[in-house]
Amino acid sequence: MKTNISQENEVIEMINLALKEDVGEGDHSSLASIEKDRKASAQLIFKDNGIAAGLCIAESILKLNDPNCEIIFYKNDGDEVKIGEIGFVVNGNAQSLLKSERLLLNIMQRLSGIASITHQIARKIKDSKTKILDTRKTTPNMRTLEKWAVTLGGGYNHRKGLYDMIMLKDNHVDVAGGIIKAIEKAKSYLVQNNLNLGIEVETRNLKEVEEAMSMLPIQRIMFDNFSPELTKQAVELVNNRCETESSGGITIDNIEAYAATGVQFISLGMLTHSVKSMDISFKIKL
Repeated sequence: MKTNISQENEVIEMINLALKEDVGEGDHSSLASIEKDRKASAQLIFKDNGIAAGLCIAESILKLNDPNCEIIFYKNDGDEVKIGEIGFVVNGNAQSLLKSERLLLNIMQRLSGIASITHQIARKIKDSKTKILDTRKTTPNMRTLEKWAVTLGGGYNHRKGLYDMIMLKDNHVDVAGGIIKAIEKAKSYLVQNNLNLGIEVETRNLKEVEEAMSMLPIQRIMFDNFSPELTKQAVELVNNRCETESSGGITIDNIEAYAATGVQFISLGMLTHSVKSMDISFKIKL
């Protein structure tokens, strides 16, 4: 299975570190009880409905532990899956399959949970032009995979980290001395360092939106913890002169009201920081 993850080398490095953490000097349980040349088969079975994510990662883990294993896929990353459906069947060395089991399940369960909740939310606002964004509220060293899972569910990625966008949040604004000063300093910094980065500023009320608008051009204005009614006013105030984003206090239950305001983006930390993992099993068959 070919992966469409952009940073494959980073992913392989993460897998190797995770295997080292889990296996250490050896899987003594398997080494003690199973002959080293014993062959076995295993099925990956989905026990929840949702969106599959991480099948290509499972393949990488299995192949790292047993390069000669044979895998037959019945599902692809991004597919809708139902309870009882089989993702793949793998045949290979029994010790290697058991060594792979927990790591591939940990990753697939979390990524599939992220893809599934993203899909649920994106489907709620499918008739609007609003796009769902993730945030930096990701598991350390898992950001690339978790943001990839968001895209499988129909969402979009916000900035990758602190390095690819200037995002002036409330703490930056307060320390800098206000919205106007923060944006002035950001623009000067970009010129001085010959950087071509977008500037986004977080606002807490309509007065701050007006201040941000006085400093155009900037890429985007975020409305933080605005009600849908206040968001609509802010969107009208911006009037398409820069991008708009809503964040804070938005849930699957009220997201349609926010999308109806005409805001271009809605960012949701819940996609990655408090997601429920999908129930998936890996069952060995002799």
